[in-house]
Amino acid sequence: MKNEKTYELVLTALFTAIIILMAFTPLGYIPLVVINATIIHIPVILGALFLGPKKGAFLGFVFGLTSFINNTFKPATPSAFVFSPVLAVNVAGIPGIFKSLYICFVPRILVGVIPYFVYLLIRMLLKNEKKVWRVVVDLAASLILLVSLSSFLNRILQDKTVNASTIGIITGVIAGVVLFTILTLIGKKKASSNIALAYAGLSGAFTNTLFVMSGIFILYKDAYAQKLGIAGEAVFDTIMGIITFNGVIEAVVAAIIVAGVGLALIRVKPVKELSAKNSEEKR
Repeated sequence: MKNEKTYELVLTALFTAIIILMAFTPLGYIPLVVINATIIHIPVILGALFLGPKKGAFLGFVFGLTSFINNTFKPATPSAFVFSPVLAVNVAGIPGIFKSLYICFVPRILVGVIPYFVYLLIRMLLKNEKKVWRVVVDLAASLILLVSLSSFLNRILQDKTVNASTIGIITGVIAGVVLFTILTLIGKKKASSNIALAYAGLSGAFTNTLFVMSGIFILYKDAYAQKLGIAGEAVFDTIMGIITFNGVIEAVVAAIIVAGVGLALIRVKPVKELSAKNSEEKR
């Protein structure tokens, strides 16, 4: 038990250090005109999986704190105020403090919680003797890829070809079919950990993107439009563009890295021990 606690303390410190390092170097944030694409959610997701949702939430808080510091002291995009209560006061007054606190911290804390339960859910479904659940999981992943890739390609090709929508749909369908075939073949080898880890990475990235962007739309629609110099009615299209561009990139990268690193960490800290430990904590 003592060795277990020491191990978790060291791992928590390691993930925290990685988050801080990524946050204050070009490794963590990638400026994309109106908002930063980030990969800092990856150590948060891994922390949630191997340390549990409580420590995952703490790592998510650290992620949010670094975002607050960066956007307050060295804002790199027009939307920096949505992550900084200090800057938000000048834009939305006192209510802006609470709006920006929500956008800056709540989505990042959830990144440290949701992937853990997604992982457990997928593992449970894939271990079920009824093959229908495995098919449902595989179809869900394929559908996500189809929709995301179609939207992504439609966005980057829309100014280059009149057939952008058709190209996006066809490419998305092909990619979805290929992914479904691969997952089906993997499933026959009962490699449920691989798939569950990938889903956890996917869910963590989308949790960050969807909660942040929906928060901006609901809480800061007019201010966001003004800062970007666009019409209010164009905010929705702008946000959807960010979700289908940044969101797809971040989700795919997170799924790949979380699955790869996760499989390596499982050899040191088996999933069974992780599950058993959290079951004891719930009692």
